Amino acid sequence: MQKVIALAFMLSLVTFTGGASAATAEEQQACQDDAFKFCERVIPDEGKVKACLLANMRKLSPACRKMFQRGRRR
Repeated sequence: MQKVIALAFMLSLVTFTGGASAATAEEQQACQDDAFKFCERVIPDEGKVKACLLANMRKLSPACRKMFQRGRRR
């Protein structure tokens, strides 16, 4: 079950990058821990995970925040 949740989360990262390309391993790792920490209750719903991470932006790791900032520039 943990693998299914992790896979669903990783696939949802395409949303963060603007859908232009699949998320890189770096992007996946950047927010995976934060997603499980703050948003586990909504995984694997990618829209809800993104909304949850955005709602917790100040609490996110610097790497995850950076990924969101990169996604906005695309």
